[in-house]
Amino acid sequence: MTNPTSAPEPGSAVRELADDPASRRNFLRLAGVGSVGALSALIAACGGDDDKSATSNTTSTPSSTPSETPAASGAGDMEGDIKIVNYALTLEYLEADFYDQVINSGLVKDKKLVELAKSIGEHENQHVEALKSTVESLGGTAVEKPATAFQAVLDKGLMTVLETAATVENLGAAAYYGQAGNIKNKEILAAALSIHTVEARHAAALNQLVGRGFKGKNALEGSVPDGAFAKPMSEEEVLEAVKPFLA
Repeated sequence: MTNPTSAPEPGSAVRELADDPASRRNFLRLAGVGSVGALSALIAACGGDDDKSATSNTTSTPSSTPSETPAASGAGDMEGDIKIVNYALTLEYLEADFYDQVINSGLVKDKKLVELAKSIGEHENQHVEALKSTVESLGGTAVEKPATAFQAVLDKGLMTVLETAATVENLGAAAYYGQAGNIKNKEILAAALSIHTVEARHAAALNQLVGRGFKGKNALEGSVPDGAFAKPMSEEEVLEAVKPFLA
């Protein structure tokens, strides 16, 4: 096991972000982060020392130039990463549309629940925009938003809506984890991880809300459904799980 106080290994995604200004700029842009403070926190959490971190840079939102885009890797790598990002984008479209429909339905009456749904929905919409921009920065074409089928969920009432939200968020976290080892570009990997942790936090909050607690019946239930170590899901498993929500 890696010593938690040691710096990230040379060549790792986090170490490159710590040492390479171009990588830092790309990560901040792709992850939608407006401050290098978030990157400093990431490096610190991974055990890096902040003496060489991004804190010495300005805190304004960095702008990118064509020479700073992630397309510096091989064409084959970019083709694979574009496919993965578009896969993630499809899931984010699904999540964002779900929350939009829930809010517009008027089904949720409790003010705190409405604010929670709006907050999570806004996160998902930001993920959509970040992933669309990422595909374009890689020279690809972003997939179109799929038609969804959430009316059956809405018709079953508030508890079913909340349980579905929890399941979808757990699914999103497992999906990102399932693709982490397949991503070639380090800035894309770092951006994906920054989204993955938010999806997991959404899932934990919603699981607690619907009373699932810290144990679940399967990989998509429970605040900590897999125990000490999360379990990934393959693209095939995830797409099978979201079939009921696609028109």
